Amino acid sequence: MAYLNPYPRHAPDRFARRALLMTACVAGLILLWHFLPAIEAGFAPGTGGERVVTPRGDLAEDEKSTIELFEKSRDSVVYISTAKLVRDAWSRDVFSVPRGTGSGFIWDEAGHVVTNFHVIQGASSATVKLADGRDYPAALVGASPAHDIAVLKIGVGFKRPPAVPVGTSADLKVGQKVFAIGNPFGLDWTLTTGIISALDRSLPGEAGGPGIAHLIQTDAAINPGNSGGPLLDSAGRLIGINTAIYSPSGASAGIGFAVPVDTVMRVVPQLIAHGKYIRPALGVEVDEKINSRLQAMTGRRGVFVLRVIPGSAAHKAGLVGVEAGPQGILPGDCIVRVDGVVVEDVAALLSRLDEKRVGDVVVLTLERADRAREVSVELQPGV
Repeated sequence: MAYLNPYPRHAPDRFARRALLMTACVAGLILLWHFLPAIEAGFAPGTGGERVVTPRGDLAEDEKSTIELFEKSRDSVVYISTAKLVRDAWSRDVFSVPRGTGSGFIWDEAGHVVTNFHVIQGASSATVKLADGRDYPAALVGASPAHDIAVLKIGVGFKRPPAVPVGTSADLKVGQKVFAIGNPFGLDWTLTTGIISALDRSLPGEAGGPGIAHLIQTDAAINPGNSGGPLLDSAGRLIGINTAIYSPSGASAGIGFAVPVDTVMRVVPQLIAHGKYIRPALGVEVDEKINSRLQAMTGRRGVFVLRVIPGSAAHKAGLVGVEAGPQGILPGDCIVRVDGVVVEDVAALLSRLDEKRVGDVVVLTLERADRAREVSVELQPGV
C-alpha cells in the first residue's frame, strides 16, 4: 500500500523563506523602535527644548514652620575651629596647626558661647565664626568634662548675635520633633530634623571617669562637626546640646545623643561664675571597686560609705563609715535610696545628686546591720 506524502518536496524551501521573512520583520521593528525618538524629533517643530514652569503653589504648613525656625535660629549658632601648638623636632620652632571644628551657640548678650568640652579639649586656641561671617578669637571661661560642656567668650562690640531661646527637657516626650543645627564635616549651618527616639540614656565616661546621664536620644542626623550645636524643639527652644553618636562607621546611623538643657542650665551658670562645676556632695568618700567587693561580701545593693569627712553635712547627719573592729572590717552605712529613688552603685548615686543644687536637702535611706533608717542631709559643695 502506498501512502501519499503530505509534504511536497518544495515545502522546506517555503518554510525557510517564511522564517527569513519573519526574522527580517522582527529586525526591522527593533530598528524602528530604536530610531523612533530620532525620527519623531526630526518631524517635531523646533522648540529649542524650552519648558513651561509649573506653578509651585503655597508651601505646606510644616515646611513654613521649619523654614521659619531655621531663619530665626541660624544667627544664634556658631562655627568653632580650634588649633594647637606644636614644636618642630628639628628647628624647635613652635607653630599653630588646625586641630578640628565643631559647633556652638550664643548663650547670652555678654558673648558667652556654649559648646561641648570635647570640641575644645587639647586645643591651644579657638576661633568662633558667626552666621554673618565675622570671626572672633575665643577665650575659655570654664569647662565640665563630666558633663561634656564648655563655655567660651568672644568680644562682640556691635551687632551682637541673639542668644538662643531656652526650653526645658524634663517634660520632653518620645516622638516629639527636634531640629539640629550645626557644622557637620565643616558644612556650615546645616539643618537636620528628626524626633526624640528615647530619653534618659547614659554614656560611659572616658578613662574610667563618670559617665554622662539623662541624655536625649534622637534620630536627627548628627555627624562629626555637629558636636556642641543646639538641639531645638518645634518652638525653636534649646532642649539639648548635640554631643555624641553611636555609629560603627563614624557617620550618622540615626542614633545621636544630646545633653539635656536642664543639665545645661545647672552647669553653665557655674562655669561662667566660677570657671568650674561645683558638684553637690554629701561629704562622704565612696569608691566603685571597693563598693563592688562590699556588695559581694554582704549581698546588699547600694553605696557603702567608706569614710565620713569630719564636719561635713553627712557627719552632722550622723552617717557612719567603714570601721575596723575586733572581728575585722565592719561595713558602715549603705545608701540605698535618695529621695525614695533606688541607687544601686556609685554612678547612680552621683547621677542622682547631680540633679540637685548645693543647699538642697535630700532624704537618704540607709541600711546598716540589717537596720534601716532615714536621715536628711543638706548638700554641700563638692571638692
